[in-house]
Amino acid sequence: MKKVAVLLSGSGVYDGTELHESVLALLEIVKAGASYQCFAPNIAQLHVVNHLTGEAEETETRNVLVESARIARGEIKAVDELNISEFDALVIPGGFGAAKNLCSFAVSGAEHQVEPSVKDFISQFAVKHKPVGFICIAPIMIPQLYGQGVSGTIGSDAGTAAAFDLQGGQHKAVGVHEIVVDEEHKVVSTPAYMLAADIVEAHSGISKLIEKVLQMA
Repeated sequence: MKKVAVLLSGSGVYDGTELHESVLALLEIVKAGASYQCFAPNIAQLHVVNHLTGEAEETETRNVLVESARIARGEIKAVDELNISEFDALVIPGGFGAAKNLCSFAVSGAEHQVEPSVKDFISQFAVKHKPVGFICIAPIMIPQLYGQGVSGTIGSDAGTAAAFDLQGGQHKAVGVHEIVVDEEHKVVSTPAYMLAADIVEAHSGISKLIEKVLQMA
């Protein structure tokens, strides 16, 4: 049975992992006959957002690993606990947490950096040529992790695509139902809620991404 690591970034679209994207990905992994283990960095969130009002809670702090455990039903490990030999692939759902906690794109744009423990975690899959699926805004990290010429997509947002290219990547504009596959680097990406109008549209690209990642594993 193939085993997939799933990297989470908190719990909730505005300050952590997009919940629909993460649950859809987990469901597709298991439906395909594989298993998963969730991981998250043991770091503080950039900030905490009240998802009812959309406003930041100025005085509240939360931990990315602790919040991600909500999605994983408590079955989660810190990124530094990875034993790469146990895993065949990695999937990274989106949500603003990917751009705020896994990297600093939400703050720094094209000048952003991938959080050190996260970079080390994902790089182990890259070095071992194990496939990685990036969903929604998570693909913005691809060029930093894989270097010049690697291809990926965040959908069709011009500003984000420009930032992807400025880092040395080759952005491919695609629709919500599509995936972009970089066969050389074993990287798969899909827009999901960067473009999706509803959960059905988000599911369309995610299901294709999981299928391709497992095929490459």
